[in-house]
Amino acid sequence: MTSPHSIHSGAIRFSLTSEQPLPAGLVAHTISSFTEAFGEPEVSHPIVGDLDSLSLFVADSVSRVTGEMRAELRGPALALAVDCALTEGALAAQGPRLVVTDVDSTFVRGEVIEMLAAAAGSEEMVREITSAAMRGELDFAQSLEKRVATLEGVPSRVFDDVAAIVPVTPGADSLVAALHARGGYIGLVSGGFHEVVDQIAQPRGIDEVLANRLMVADGRLLGRTYGRIIDRQAKREALLQWSSVRGIPLDQTVAVGDGANDLGMMEAAGLSVAFCAKPVVLEQADAAITTARLDKLVALFGWNAQ
Repeated sequence: MTSPHSIHSGAIRFSLTSEQPLPAGLVAHTISSFTEAFGEPEVSHPIVGDLDSLSLFVADSVSRVTGEMRAELRGPALALAVDCALTEGALAAQGPRLVVTDVDSTFVRGEVIEMLAAAAGSEEMVREITSAAMRGELDFAQSLEKRVATLEGVPSRVFDDVAAIVPVTPGADSLVAALHARGGYIGLVSGGFHEVVDQIAQPRGIDEVLANRLMVADGRLLGRTYGRIIDRQAKREALLQWSSVRGIPLDQTVAVGDGANDLGMMEAAGLSVAFCAKPVVLEQADAAITTARLDKLVALFGWNAQ
């Protein structure tokens, strides 16, 4: 019996998106190279806000993707600072059924723990520790312990204060709406804290959330976490668990992140996307978004925004 996913085994999609008009020379090169490699494509221009986008798709390619073909398509786009993604199989034909994204500096702009630290007068110290951890220079659990310790004594009302001002990344709501409209799911995984992340996730109908939890007594933070630390391995396990529970093949999952702590889930996903990311993440990701617009993902999937 043929599985529903084998039907799309030969499907290939390559998409471009930019906040600026796509260069005519790049468009011509992309169509020519794609056609030569994979056959005559269906050409579409996903409608996503003010983005200029191109998506090329073949349902049954004449050949498989090679490293040389990937470089031929991606190289010119990346050189021109145009975001792009090459996908295969069911992910190319249908798009993802599960997107899991980091929170700090990905689903929201900035680092929530730094906003909390501002109330404790330790923002600069926390920022330095955060940067080292994101570059992979510090063990995440140890860096988290050091940062959280600086929050001791801060009134717990700081959670509501920060949740009220933290800026959600442009296009985040469009991404959520596009996924839900197509029966997909979105999960947030964070080295930050449920006490803030939940207030961002709940009004948007986010399907799953995993984050750290802070200890509070008598209305003040104790400078400690409780429960499992949400590190690189925990993020990976979350993606695996959420996809398994919903019966979603890993080749129809997407992981989005910006730091070393995200690499585990990015390795497990069908498509990994570096989002305004550190060099260590850019080097390993399948695709990259270089400006802070999450609706670029919608265009790269070949979808129109809702």
